[in-house]
Amino acid sequence: MQTNFSLAQLADPHVAESEKILRKCVHCGFCTATCPTYVTLGNELDSPRGRIYLIKHMLENGRPADKEIVTHIDRCLSCLACMTTCPSGVNYMHLVDHARAHIQETYKRPLLDRLTRAMLAFVLPHPARFRAALRLARLGKPFIGLFGKVQALKPLSAMLKLAPASIPAVSPMASPGIHAGQGAKKGRVAILTGCAQSVLDPAINETTISLLTRLGVEVVVPQGEGCCGALVHHMGREQAALASARQNVDAWTRDIEQGGLDAIVITASGCGTTIKDYGFMLRLDPAYADKAARVSALAKDITEYLSGIELPEPVRKPGTVVAYHSACSMQHGQKITRQPKELLTKAGFIVREPREGHLCCGSAGTYNILQSEISAKLRDRKVKNIEATGASIVATGNIGCITQIATAAKMPVVHTIKLLDWAYGGPKPEGVAEDSLIAAE
Repeated sequence: MQTNFSLAQLADPHVAESEKILRKCVHCGFCTATCPTYVTLGNELDSPRGRIYLIKHMLENGRPADKEIVTHIDRCLSCLACMTTCPSGVNYMHLVDHARAHIQETYKRPLLDRLTRAMLAFVLPHPARFRAALRLARLGKPFIGLFGKVQALKPLSAMLKLAPASIPAVSPMASPGIHAGQGAKKGRVAILTGCAQSVLDPAINETTISLLTRLGVEVVVPQGEGCCGALVHHMGREQAALASARQNVDAWTRDIEQGGLDAIVITASGCGTTIKDYGFMLRLDPAYADKAARVSALAKDITEYLSGIELPEPVRKPGTVVAYHSACSMQHGQKITRQPKELLTKAGFIVREPREGHLCCGSAGTYNILQSEISAKLRDRKVKNIEATGASIVATGNIGCITQIATAAKMPVVHTIKLLDWAYGGPKPEGVAEDSLIAAE
């Protein structure tokens, strides 16, 4: 794609990076076939190619974002299916991240939209605040229908619908500390505690620590770690995202220097995609560029890490038919596609992949709150394809997908690590039928 940026514009490193990305696009349109919003809405401006044109025009002319640009950028899920499809290697992720930061700086949203986004940024990255908000949500549940009738209040309705009926207790394993591995030491890793996941399903990390320590891996829960920054990053709040990144880089660097780390294990693939990008996000910060690159290189999804170590034979082989939902941040963001399925198969599960597995379930961070109507259409399409597999359970590696799919699926939706832990001697995940359990020989 031909670009027309001035030398003064290209002196800005963010603009220069976006210009390089824009020049790689050859207008082929392959991205439209795999873009969930284009497939759902049929509007060229709701495809990656259409958004690239809008972003190019906005940045080249050095003008503030307008309502049209904001509408179509807001509808982007950042699922990154377009990057998997693109034959030219266009880094749409970095381009749309720049566009969102530009929107945040130059566009004044309607009051209720600003308040909603500010509330999400204030609450979701902080477990204590999020836990308190979920308790308060019980008071708002009776007003779901009323809020849903007013366009500006639909995000409140969506939030209340997603709020769980009960909240798990705070996990003691979320506190900073070291969990020693059993037997011969096979490795030492740090684990991301996270924010929303630690409130909605703390058992995911508890299970991960339990399995890893049984396998002889020492697990460190770092002091001073916080939210990965993904939630605010995707809302264009770049300074807040970078502050979170620096906080985590500092926390993990201390553990790297004190005892060494083989990996930073992440159990939410949405977080993993962002942490693996810390090196790029902090590339212009001389105090953090090298440290951030080191952290990004160590970051691994839990299934990615388990695939790289020697595993024993399973204690039991469940024989359960599992529909594996590959989160967008897993398959498109991190390019992890085979490892989770291979681990499940080795553990004795019968893995089935739903049709249209490349399409997003509609969760996408805060998307199912801020774009609830499109999100619901994508969720229903995803659930229909999952149920068509005939599986009795859904496995996935991202808390957002678990929450989203569970609102409509008729079967349990669990994190992949819970099934693997079950096969390797852990407890049976809640809601999983044990009819087909087969003892390993």
